Amino acid sequence: MTPMLEAADTSPLISRRVALPTWLVVALACAGQFLVVLDVSVVNVALPSMRTDLGLSTAGLQWVVNAYAIAFAGFMLLGGRAGDLYGRKRMFLVGLGLFTLASLGGGLAQDGWQLLLARAVQGLGAAVLAPSTLTLLTAAVPEGPARARAIATWTAVGAGGGAAGGLVGGALVDVLDWRWVLLINVPVGAVVLAGSLRWLPESRAGDGRRLDLPGALLVTAGLATLAYGISRTESEGWAAAATLVPLVAGLALVGLFLAVEARTPAPLMPLGLFRLRSVASANTAMFLSGSAMFCMWFFMTLYAQNVLGYSPLVAGLALVPSSLAVVLGSKLAPRFLPTLGARTVAVVGALIAAAGFAWQSTMTAHGAYLTSVMGPGILMMLGAGLSATPLAALATSGASASDAGLVSGLVNTSRTMGGSLGLAVMSTIAATRTAHTGSGVGAEALTEGYALAFRTGTGVLLGGVVLMLLWLPKKISASSVR
Repeated sequence: MTPMLEAADTSPLISRRVALPTWLVVALACAGQFLVVLDVSVVNVALPSMRTDLGLSTAGLQWVVNAYAIAFAGFMLLGGRAGDLYGRKRMFLVGLGLFTLASLGGGLAQDGWQLLLARAVQGLGAAVLAPSTLTLLTAAVPEGPARARAIATWTAVGAGGGAAGGLVGGALVDVLDWRWVLLINVPVGAVVLAGSLRWLPESRAGDGRRLDLPGALLVTAGLATLAYGISRTESEGWAAAATLVPLVAGLALVGLFLAVEARTPAPLMPLGLFRLRSVASANTAMFLSGSAMFCMWFFMTLYAQNVLGYSPLVAGLALVPSSLAVVLGSKLAPRFLPTLGARTVAVVGALIAAAGFAWQSTMTAHGAYLTSVMGPGILMMLGAGLSATPLAALATSGASASDAGLVSGLVNTSRTMGGSLGLAVMSTIAATRTAHTGSGVGAEALTEGYALAFRTGTGVLLGGVVLMLLWLPKKISASSVR
């Protein structure tokens, strides 16, 4: 450090400026995280209104969710690496600016393709923004109780964003219009941007490595192409060229991504980490879990509005107990880890979720709220919260300290990628069953399709349980349990 910098660091003026913004850094980082998580779930309640206004097909509705999720998952690791190299504040601002502009574009969309493009750009902005929120917070708050409280706040805000999505979306659609589930991000984003420019400190860990942009583009394009090919099976069948070409192309792109990662000196996803049993097994389990869990909100929202006739606001309120259940499960899991072990807690969580999915698959066109929405929803999300924590802990416990952050990112990426492909598969299964049930347009036909999706999810989760029992390590080191 130069003498000038040393003098600057010890000046009273700078000390006063740094002491005050610590809380502002926490607030700004949490605001960014809240926006990112909120937008994963907030649009679900608005889907029927979007379909009516823009004339979206069933596949189009699926892509309103998947365009965001695929871009988010595909570029998240790249976003974290960019923050390390070019500055976490800089990437926070770039990501938030991109996210805010895309929200404006989506809110003003006049056609379906415009909305889907805006959602993909939103996902890209979120992928750049999200990794910086936690690193900025930990850089600003010293180790100890203060940092623990700050991280707890960040975690709670993230969980709260997911829980609030349905309620906020329902209120906005009912009181204003579906466009406001996106437009609301614009004033909030502008305020956070202004505060971040003024108060956020810059930090980086530039180590001279290059960004693996080819890897990010290949994995994102591969996932999107695969999801598109899966969605074509509903109308074209599995053997048609319109289905086979994108499926083969998607698999080829994913294969090329793996080849690039094996050869590049600074890979986006270091394949050597998957030689560790804990990393490979936990990520595979998270992929399978995400492929089922991600669909729950999508189909529950459509069932509540399209079949049971709930308004957007009532549908959002109806899913609040489920949202709180995932928070409760996440809080309970660490209490059971020391006595039961990570594998047991993960398996129990997956079994509870599978029971909820099986219960939900018995839904009828005239179901009661307690037995067709709230009860199974609580079980599904309680199980999701219980299983996610031990899987994340197992994934990071087998890696070195220098790779812990990267492995945590891999867990989130695996879950989101699984959710994106799972939603493509489940939507196709549901739409096909609906089309072949009666007229294919009534509440009974829709219910048949949604029920089959939940039965399929039950099977996926039970398959995940078998995988966990055979492959997951039994325990993690005590230092990994927080």
